[in-house]
Amino acid sequence: MKIIRVLALGWAMHFKMLSRSAFDGVLGVIWPLFFATTAFFMFRSGARPETLLYASLGASVMGIWSATSVAASSALQRERWSGTLELLVGVPTHFALVLLPITIAMSTIGIYSMTATLFWGRLLFGIHVQIEHPLLFVLAVPATIVSIGMLGFLLSVTVVRYRTAWALGNVMEYPVWLVCGFLVPLSLLPHWVRPISWALAPTWGIRAIRESALGGSPLPDVGICCALGLGYAVTGVLLVETVLRSARRTASLSLT
Repeated sequence: MKIIRVLALGWAMHFKMLSRSAFDGVLGVIWPLFFATTAFFMFRSGARPETLLYASLGASVMGIWSATSVAASSALQRERWSGTLELLVGVPTHFALVLLPITIAMSTIGIYSMTATLFWGRLLFGIHVQIEHPLLFVLAVPATIVSIGMLGFLLSVTVVRYRTAWALGNVMEYPVWLVCGFLVPLSLLPHWVRPISWALAPTWGIRAIRESALGGSPLPDVGICCALGLGYAVTGVLLVETVLRSARRTASLSLT
């Protein structure tokens, strides 16, 4: 219960702060609309109306990943700039429980971009979002958001030793949504890309969302998405222990 309370309070606090950030607001809402508009113009030339809904759902999940990748990679860097990283590491609560709500809150902010993208497609392009399995769709969206937050948690721990961690997160933004098939079907990509996409939870998350919206069986995809998210969390916790031991031994937590 203490762990759940720490995670819930940490998520609520960071979600409020991110919701009031002008930078994160532009990143989470305005920026994905440019990608969505480009995708809509490309897919509108298709013969089937399902292609526009396909692009709309993919562009909406792109916004969730965009809101997470750069922000998660620079999460610890911002704590360094604020002078609070050492205080957070020194609290009795395990540092992973402090960091994990931050990245999940970042991915939750992506709901703004998801809603804005679907509304944008409806308003300007007349895309009618008809969900075949509403209950499964409601299940697939949170699973995708949490798994992306877990991936952001792993990313933030992996790049903690770099001074320009935000740049590494920025580099990861475009390859991930391309490899995960947000807009381009995986069947059109080279065969060597597919094993990489299978190891990324957003691949299964967007498949579950599309299956539930267009009609299909999204439960296996939801299960794989959640399993990968759990794997990211466990790996991230182990990396946190390794990084903290190294930082204490070399007194290099602040990178000064």
